[in-house]
Amino acid sequence: MDFRPVMYVIGILLCILAAGMVIPMLADLYDGDTDWKVFLLCIVMTAFFGGSLILSNHHPNVTINTRQAFLLTTLSWLAIAAFGALPFFMSRLQMSFADSFFESMSGITTTGSTVITDLQHTPRGILLWRAMLQWLGGIGFIVMAMSILPMLKVGGMKLFRTESSESEKALPKAAHLARSIGGVYIGLTALCAMFYMMADMTFFEGIVHAMTTLSTGGFSTADSSFAYFNSALIEFIGIVFMILGGLPFVLYIRAMRGNISQIFQDTQVRWFLGVVAFTTFALVLHSSFQRDISLFTAIEHALFNVVSIITTTGFVSDDYSLWGGFAFSMFFMLTFVGACAGSTSGGIKIFRSQVLFDVVKVQIKKLIYPNGVFTPKYNGRPIPEDVTLSVMGFFFMYVLILGAGVTILSYIGLDFTTALSGTATAISNVGPGFGDIIGPTGTFAPLPDSAKWVLSMLMLLGRLEIFTVLVLFSKYFWQK
Repeated sequence: MDFRPVMYVIGILLCILAAGMVIPMLADLYDGDTDWKVFLLCIVMTAFFGGSLILSNHHPNVTINTRQAFLLTTLSWLAIAAFGALPFFMSRLQMSFADSFFESMSGITTTGSTVITDLQHTPRGILLWRAMLQWLGGIGFIVMAMSILPMLKVGGMKLFRTESSESEKALPKAAHLARSIGGVYIGLTALCAMFYMMADMTFFEGIVHAMTTLSTGGFSTADSSFAYFNSALIEFIGIVFMILGGLPFVLYIRAMRGNISQIFQDTQVRWFLGVVAFTTFALVLHSSFQRDISLFTAIEHALFNVVSIITTTGFVSDDYSLWGGFAFSMFFMLTFVGACAGSTSGGIKIFRSQVLFDVVKVQIKKLIYPNGVFTPKYNGRPIPEDVTLSVMGFFFMYVLILGAGVTILSYIGLDFTTALSGTATAISNVGPGFGDIIGPTGTFAPLPDSAKWVLSMLMLLGRLEIFTVLVLFSKYFWQK
């Protein structure tokens, strides 16, 4: 395999990462914080390695085949996480490299789990860098999900290559699609920041939370997340933009071309909004009987936290672990669901549940009518057999990795609740777990370094749709 195109692209990505470090450096310089020197050193180191990879691997007519695309996807995320960890490791927070890598991986995969405490007194450069990692990871994943994963036929994503090739004739090239998605992403982020600031966030808080809302990442500037602001208006703004971050971004491009109705005609979007509505109603009904709060407060907290978990954002407006066993079960199930494919969210994704549901429905029909001919469909179109096999394979590996993760973390010494919820929140890229340690009001700081390395790899697996990483461990992948 020719590694030069892979290393060349990684070099470009590292140079972009180095350029991004300039912004938090300027923030620290403005505040008079000495960590600006740390960011300057990190810029030099990252740019040096990135530039070296570009110069040593540059050659005309750079093309990447399927095997190189698999390798590039995994190595690029690892490289960005490793170099993105440098500012945490070298800052005056004195974080270990395990903590730094965990924080960086949590950022770039838009997971939102954190090991940093006392965020209100953390240097603004670090807070901004965390948010930027999530923002870059969000747009990077959208482009990957719409351009690379369908080509690699990972986890049923081929379904979206078919739709794109037939209905996106105005955007024939992946690069054009990426630019269009980037424009929408930047525009929605700016709009979100403006609304946050109008709702009484400071300029800095508005920018940081806008980046982590649209990326459905969940890093905040306060330990108590959105509960710190104690504002229903801010929460409802967050709800709107988390939902926007959880919808397929390609639909926004169609909407700008005049096809606004297609957003709600997409069955994936309708399923997503339906799950949000049903779960919120169930929790509001439960709160009305079990908790002494007003109806408006019940709706506010239920809707915000449901949207936050299902979009895998991970913001918290209230400690829902105290809402009782029913709420605990509902939120735990939502951890796996995820929002729409082609969005910034993680999790299993709604479309895979739709495919599996239709396959089960067809199987039941075949049992009743053995001679009948039934075909599973998605958005009114027949689902190719290789897509259904890919989706079922994804579900199988998801459950298998979940079990393996729980077993490994339990062996390391974590209690069962922490091991189970930690694995679930990592592979689904949600953020907060359950229990006294990593619950909605806790952090991952008390966990041993070995557990943080395991969780970091689970974040990567979940974000890259599992098979993108696992294929690299196959001996057939490396055969000529």
